[in-house]
Amino acid sequence: MTRVLYVDDEADIREVAQMSLELDPDFEVRPCASGPEAIAVAAAWRPDLILLDVMMPEMDGPTVFACLQKDPATAGIPVVFITARTQEAEVRGFQALGAVGVLAKPFDPMTLATRVREFLE
Repeated sequence: MTRVLYVDDEADIREVAQMSLELDPDFEVRPCASGPEAIAVAAAWRPDLILLDVMMPEMDGPTVFACLQKDPATAGIPVVFITARTQEAEVRGFQALGAVGVLAKPFDPMTLATRVREFLE
């Protein structure tokens, strides 16, 4: 079973993402609504991959990612940023932070599981 943590402040997007990912019987998905929640869940649950929204109130994706990188328990978990800001320079910036990839938002629910599998390989 592959554990995927999906972090987004928008409830409807979390729900669509969870249903889309769970179409793949190999994925176990945990949704989180905020950065602080994601940091706690990642440390306790140890997902195989984190899908992390960039634009969130309170604590944005890059800040969450920096916190995850500082903790030895979560530093090795690959992170994919999810964002509407997908211009080449922005994507390079996210990758320079250490993200394994960037997914464009809005994503296609029918191909989300396939895209996530590509990041895991």
